[in-house]
This record gives sequence, structure tokens and C-alpha cells, in this order.
Amino acid sequence: MVACEAYFTSRSEVYFYCFSSVFLLFLKRISSVFQLYFHRVSLISYLCSLINPFPMQSVAEKKKSQNIGEYLIYLYQMEDLIRSFQGNMEEIRQYVIAHYPVNEAEKEQITAWFEGLLGKMNSEGILEKGHLQELNDLVEHLLQLHYRLLKTDKSYFETYHQAKPHILESILTANGENPGNEIQICLNGIYGLLLCRLLGKKVNDEQLKAAEAFGEVLSLLNLAYQQELVERN
Repeated sequence: MVACEAYFTSRSEVYFYCFSSVFLLFLKRISSVFQLYFHRVSLISYLCSLINPFPMQSVAEKKKSQNIGEYLIYLYQMEDLIRSFQGNMEEIRQYVIAHYPVNEAEKEQITAWFEGLLGKMNSEGILEKGHLQELNDLVEHLLQLHYRLLKTDKSYFETYHQAKPHILESILTANGENPGNEIQICLNGIYGLLLCRLLGKKVNDEQLKAAEAFGEVLSLLNLAYQQELVERN
């Protein structure tokens, strides 16, 4: 099984991530670096036809209730999309929202959702880099759950140890930068793989193995997280 497909719930989920808003980030800010000579507006229109047509908030809420890892990666995408337009809502409306295959009322809902997200990013000072505090808090919660599972769940322990060499490799190749905790590294590894594929960069076997191992950890972690929510309610 291909690594990113091992984590996401279906092939359609892979297509959703590969052709969704993250592509806009690279089209607008990095396309010249990677020599991606596309007509932006027509391509965005095409990409939006492939994106889930439901309002962004509904998509986010659905992912949060079903797969916490997908939710985090989805919000990372949205943060990066906003950064790609430097927080300019007029451009986001013109180049993103206007091309969604939904009615005007739903476009207004999408606009309000983006404005809310942008407002949070501005208030937390992360318009250039970083993640929303609520996302960091979720990752921290997953990290604590991860530590508990290592002590109590043999299957999770074994799965984690399959991923551990790849986690250590990620730390060693971080070039002095802080790659974050183990769960953040797993999330970044999968997100990075998707971006590599999106840009047509060659992905070697080690990257695929790492992403698959990270995905297995996040899948089991999600099961435990969802069980927590059920027990809490």
C-alpha cells in the first residue's frame, strides 16, 4: 500500500489532499522557484472542482469527529493557504472562494470561516509561521495520549517502535531546527510527503516507509482519541 493511502481512509481522501488548497500556496508564492508555469485562475477553477464542495467549517468538523490527524493536517493546509495570500481576504475571495462549486450563501459561509481563521492567526501572531494554539493544544493532548499508550497498549508500542527510527532520522536531519515532539514529527512527515508529490518531487523509498510508519502511529492514536471522546460523552 502506498504510504499516504495507508493513512487516509480512502483513495478519494488522497485526491482531496493532493488537489486541495495547499496547491494554491505553491502556485502563488513558490511556483517560479519550481518552474510551475500554469495559468493560475483557470487552474484554481479546475482544482476547486475537485475539492469537497461542503463549507469549510463542515469539512473541518467532520474530520475532527472522525480522524484527528486528518483534521490537523487539513487546518495546516488552511493556515498555509491564508499565508500564501499574506492574509489578503480579497485575494482569497477572488482566487479561492469564488471558484468553489457552491451557491452564494455557502460562499458567504466559507468567507466567514476564512475570516475567523485569519482573525485567530493575526491575534496569535502566526501569520508568517507556526500553528494556531488550539492545534498545538490538540497535538499536546495526542502526545500525552501517546505516552499513556506506550505503557498500556502492546500493539501501539510495537507500532511506535516501527516508526521510531524514522522519527530519530527526522530529528537528525532537521539541521539544528526544532522538529517538534514525536507526534508533530509524524504529522509533518505525512504533510511533507503530500507536498513533495504535489510538486512532482521524487519521493524515495525511505520517505515512503517513514510516512507509512507515521501513518500507522497516527491511525492507532486516532482510534484511542475517538474512544476517549466516546467515554467522555
